[in-house]
Amino acid sequence: MSLYFTSDHEWVRVEGDTATVGISEHAQQALGDIVFAEVPSSGRQVKKGDEVAVVESVKAASDVYAPVGGEVIEGNAALGDDPALINRDPEGEGWFFKLKLADPSEVEGLMAQDEYREWVKTL
Repeated sequence: MSLYFTSDHEWVRVEGDTATVGISEHAQQALGDIVFAEVPSSGRQVKKGDEVAVVESVKAASDVYAPVGGEVIEGNAALGDDPALINRDPEGEGWFFKLKLADPSEVEGLMAQDEYREWVKTL
């Protein structure tokens, strides 16, 4: 299992040919109390960088982008009933969607967890 981050504060956890995507702890803190999340439907084809999901907080609305391309195999239905799950566990149970990877090499341009944590300190 490998965890990677984007400069837009999405994370992707890769296990085999499956990628689970969410927003980082830093992103959820910046958004504040999350009140709504829209996740994609299974079967949707996405390319790296596509807008795939939406998250809204009391402060702002933000798009969630695909850090890698592939086919959506699952949206996190739990977020519809409990969007605050993103605040409580953004890098775990608060994930947004899962993809079947189209090209596993796309993760190569992303930041490793330690690299991302150091980069966030500079913001």
